[in-house]
Amino acid sequence: MHWTLIHPYITTGADLFLICLVFEHFAPFSLGFVPSKVPDNLDAIIIGSGIGGLGLAVLLAKAGKKVLVLEQHNKAGGCCHTFTEKGFEFDVGIHYIGEMQDYTPIRCTLDQMTNGQLQWVPLNNPFDHVVLGPPENRRRYPIYSGSKRFTDELKKRFPGEEKAIDEYVKLVQKTGKGIWFLGLLKSCPVPLAKFLVYTGLAKHLSSFFKMASRSLTEVVNELTENKDLRAVFSYIFGTYGNAPKDSSFAMHSLLVTHFLNGAWYPKGGASEIAYHMIPIIEKAGGAVLVRAPVNRILFNEAKEACGVSVMKGQEEIHIHAPMVISDAGIFNTYQKLLPKDLQAMPAIQKQLSMMKPGEAGLSFFIGLTGTKEELGLEADNYWIFTENNLDELMEKYMNGNREESAKNVPLLFVASPSAKDSTWEERSPGKSTLTLVSFAKYEWFEEWKDGRVKNRGTDYKELKQTFIDSALEMIEYIDAGTPLTNSHYIGSSRGEIYGADHGIARFSPELNATVRPQTPLKNLYLTGQDVVLCGLAGALAGALTCGSAILHRNLHLDTMILAKKTKSVDAKLKRE
Repeated sequence: MHWTLIHPYITTGADLFLICLVFEHFAPFSLGFVPSKVPDNLDAIIIGSGIGGLGLAVLLAKAGKKVLVLEQHNKAGGCCHTFTEKGFEFDVGIHYIGEMQDYTPIRCTLDQMTNGQLQWVPLNNPFDHVVLGPPENRRRYPIYSGSKRFTDELKKRFPGEEKAIDEYVKLVQKTGKGIWFLGLLKSCPVPLAKFLVYTGLAKHLSSFFKMASRSLTEVVNELTENKDLRAVFSYIFGTYGNAPKDSSFAMHSLLVTHFLNGAWYPKGGASEIAYHMIPIIEKAGGAVLVRAPVNRILFNEAKEACGVSVMKGQEEIHIHAPMVISDAGIFNTYQKLLPKDLQAMPAIQKQLSMMKPGEAGLSFFIGLTGTKEELGLEADNYWIFTENNLDELMEKYMNGNREESAKNVPLLFVASPSAKDSTWEERSPGKSTLTLVSFAKYEWFEEWKDGRVKNRGTDYKELKQTFIDSALEMIEYIDAGTPLTNSHYIGSSRGEIYGADHGIARFSPELNATVRPQTPLKNLYLTGQDVVLCGLAGALAGALTCGSAILHRNLHLDTMILAKKTKSVDAKLKRE
């Protein structure tokens, strides 16, 4: 990105997070809820239309199941949203995705879920830029894809640190490869999972769990004394939401390896993902209905899930199905949708005690007049930090006084959705967008949680404006989304974007053997981010894991086999 364009944001600081609002592109396929649109003889009901819910619905539809997906908001798609305001379209839930090169399991999964209609555009290389320090002493470090290019470029900028860089890459690759064991704990029979956990075999056999209890700060501090290099090793922590001292090195390894071969963006914007999924669900006899707030899950006398209750105005509409699957998150599901007596079950309380909500996010949406060429916008991302001690930076900001923190945002993620999309100019000629994302405390905004969206009063607007204020030039439209906005549009319990917290405790073998798609209540399942991991890839993994439990087959393995077969067939065709 052209530096003079970004410069005005630096004085306010900052780092990552995303907020999901509404999108217009998808409207023709988002049917409003009325009882007459509910299909007969349903096989399953899914609560929530995020990628974990829609993805699972597609998997079940392809297996011949008739699925109803219910979305509380007036647009489907969860975090795969775009929204349009004052002529500007913003992608706010998907900034960039890794492992989208041909023949990877995640690419194969999304190809299957969209019938091959979804296309991906590669970002620039370098795809990320890490910016450290105050304006008078700013250092910029580009992050390149390709494991060799990644290391070679870092070595050019950190002479004398070759050993640390090589060891870091070796560690993240080795640790990331052990992720298969997490899937094993969530899918194998419970007695076997418990045996692997309580004998210590999970940590002994898995490189992932061996490193899961070690913090990112602990590991990188052992590798180097160079504070800038420590920050560069750690910068991408914003993609899962925990400061380095609270982050599991195992989780961090997954994100680093996820982008080692490059970064991609959906052609046409994030709404294309859901756009190509819903027709598959409908073709199998199912439906995706919006403005369908589920207020409780229904159970029969045997305490088996048998349907849901949807609020239609002041009226409760009961919809029945032999199976209910929640993509609403573990806290919403257990604390808001279950009857009190079932909430109190020891097995339910145990799972809740093992997890906590993640940090909330704050997003800024900026509309610019001009094309990407005129404005110098590129298909890449900037991670901007006002200092190189990321733990101290986060600690001071998140534990500071609300008003002072609002004036001194020290970390920021900056990206241009319009520059990443090769079809943008066709849809929005002469316009460009930027999305800026950072962290925020839910408590900073909690006093306005009962107010109406876009009408929460003067004090709320003034607090938002304090975050926004930073002499932005050439701006035609700018707005901010707070943790309360997240709660309204995606139904998160405390404005969190990545679901349950992804700190060190999240990656204990015991938790991952305990929190599985199958809940302690018969016929009730969980899907999405809280089942496996956060982000698009993590929520997809949650859908595959839940689908595996329902269909009694290993869909992860099916995907890997299909990817290899596709590669083999394509290679054979090229030779002929």
